[in-house]
Amino acid sequence: MELRILAPTGALGAGFDADAFRRGVAARPHVIACDAGSTDSGPAALGSGTPKLSAQAVARDLRLLLKARDELKVPLIIGSCGTSGRDVGVDEVAALTRRIAAEESLHFKLALIYSDQPADRLQDLYDAGRIRPLAHAPEIDRELFERSHTVAMMGVEPIQDALVEGCDVILAGRASDTALFAALPHLRGAHSGLAWHLAKTIECGAACAVPPSANGLLATLRDDHFDVTTLADGTRLTPRSVAAHTLYENADPFHIAEPSGVLDTTDATYEAVDEQTVRVRGARYLPADGYTNKLEGAELVGYQTVIIGGVRDRIVIDALPKLLPFAQQYFDAKILDLFAGEIDPSTIDIDYRLYGDGAVLDGTEPDPLRPRELGVLITVTAPDQATAHAISTFVAHASSHLPIAEYDGLVSTLAYPYSPPEMDRGPLYRFTLNHVATGITPTELFRTTTEEL
Repeated sequence: MELRILAPTGALGAGFDADAFRRGVAARPHVIACDAGSTDSGPAALGSGTPKLSAQAVARDLRLLLKARDELKVPLIIGSCGTSGRDVGVDEVAALTRRIAAEESLHFKLALIYSDQPADRLQDLYDAGRIRPLAHAPEIDRELFERSHTVAMMGVEPIQDALVEGCDVILAGRASDTALFAALPHLRGAHSGLAWHLAKTIECGAACAVPPSANGLLATLRDDHFDVTTLADGTRLTPRSVAAHTLYENADPFHIAEPSGVLDTTDATYEAVDEQTVRVRGARYLPADGYTNKLEGAELVGYQTVIIGGVRDRIVIDALPKLLPFAQQYFDAKILDLFAGEIDPSTIDIDYRLYGDGAVLDGTEPDPLRPRELGVLITVTAPDQATAHAISTFVAHASSHLPIAEYDGLVSTLAYPYSPPEMDRGPLYRFTLNHVATGITPTELFRTTTEEL
């Protein structure tokens, strides 16, 4: 058996190299698959339903994929549409697909697989004790599902059902990235360990290439190994770069969980065939005792206004770590004074991050830093945008003239590159779930519709 799988990019809309893609198409793959989203960018896409990448960028990539699929007459599978995989994301990519099909006179059977979870279904699962927390999961209650938006992450099975139904283009909601690439090999009876390991290797396109990029990879699956080949000019693959990708997004590089089991790469080997190709053997797949689908949720928690400033004065830099807590107390009192009790200071968060002095490690920098200058990010979070903006105006003003004990009179502490310095960032979302639904069948949380274009 030989199956060729083309992964043109790690994210639909990232703008893959067209020449590299044509090399992959010339290899006559049996399926084209790519991811369109994830939780990498945080909870905003899931909470708001707004994709990270623009419709123009997605349409550009999608047009190339649809035309290649038409040329090859093979399935095209796209998962986690609209970044989050929400129903609205599937519908938006479907609308682009219909438009491109009309413009290019393309004909195919389209499947849409939806993964939004209604609150009453989740509450029923919760009441039955069938929502299980993963590591470091937040505490939840049944009311959470009313105020947050939740999707389930599908495995290969809903995608396989669409393939069996003869669908040529499959646009899926939230999906395991690897499921997009493992679906067809499993359907064709491939070795499960090799199929899942291949899928893990190419899920992000050429992210495991040297240098990594948003371009594509071609994987060739055979009975006892698979080869992975980079397609873009000036790139290569090494056993180390391919093996290292099992660490990406995984705490354990040898045991990678999927809805139906665990990929075990403990005994995998990686061998350079040439500068562009690495051969991989030895992975196993361990079926789970029960099937699970991961649940991802996000909810709106407030609105933010941000202020960006900078300082180069050594005395001011040394004074800020002690001065900022006093400023916070001043602002709490100022809120009570200016808003005459209309706003509770406890509902307002005013956060300072000092870039150049441990902002990324948040105060746990192992070695003392002596920066020549600091970037200062001030974030005001409030229940509504108008309040966040109003409070940020006096925070910005006061922060530019903080009292420095070593100086007499009024001193300018922060320099602002923009006027006005207050910039409304908009709504703030947080993840609400790191859980799995248990005691389910592989397809019961998902809905599929089909249409002929």
